[in-house]
Amino acid sequence: MRLKDKVAIVTGGAQGFGEGIAEVYAREGAKVVVTDLNADGARKVAARLGGGAIGVGGDVSKLADAKAIVAETIKAFGKLDIIVNNAGTSHRNKPMTDVTEEEFDRVFAVNVKSIYNFAIAGVPHMKEKGGAIINIGSTAGIRPRPGLTWYNASKGAVNLVSKSMAVELAPFKIRVNAIAPVAGETPLLATFMGEDTPEIRAKFIGTIPLGRFSTPADIANACLFLASDDASMTTGSVLEVDGGRCV
Repeated sequence: MRLKDKVAIVTGGAQGFGEGIAEVYAREGAKVVVTDLNADGARKVAARLGGGAIGVGGDVSKLADAKAIVAETIKAFGKLDIIVNNAGTSHRNKPMTDVTEEEFDRVFAVNVKSIYNFAIAGVPHMKEKGGAIINIGSTAGIRPRPGLTWYNASKGAVNLVSKSMAVELAPFKIRVNAIAPVAGETPLLATFMGEDTPEIRAKFIGTIPLGRFSTPADIANACLFLASDDASMTTGSVLEVDGGRCV
């Protein structure tokens, strides 16, 4: 088991990529705190994973909630080794000037501020023995698509802040990496496309050389590597799990 005796927080864990990451971490021996705005969904996933997992509700865009989630983690398992900042949201695909201020603020609060929140809440518990932080960025922050300007910008921030965190936290043996998935089979897919039709799906898939969307398993396997000792010399990277989209 590659994560035996490790304790991990996975945000946005009630569905999609987060659920897949939580499943793989539990399979590989980690104690997993599944957290999500959908508290019932988080608890259901945790219950399915078994006794080594707990579900905790919370809004990752709020510092108080991040602190409460970390406190619950320490109370349940006594330590914190891994944080996966997976929770994310988007505005619907549309012209940038049609995005409302409320939509813009929510995108940056969930996608970017959440990383700040869990750094403030979690890093002090990781400094003594080290650990791993994995931020879920996006190919949108590397090779942006039209109609998603403010979402693209938020993911560009995720990709860059991961590198900066890696440099600052390296003396504490805390490794920080990002994953840049291509569009995946998750509830956000229709938001990215604007409208979920066979024609639009074909257009999106046509930009991915391997010819398919990413899956939760694809992202979970990458997260497993970056959290494991196999990646002990890997920090500050943005791992593109994109089927060649960014080539």
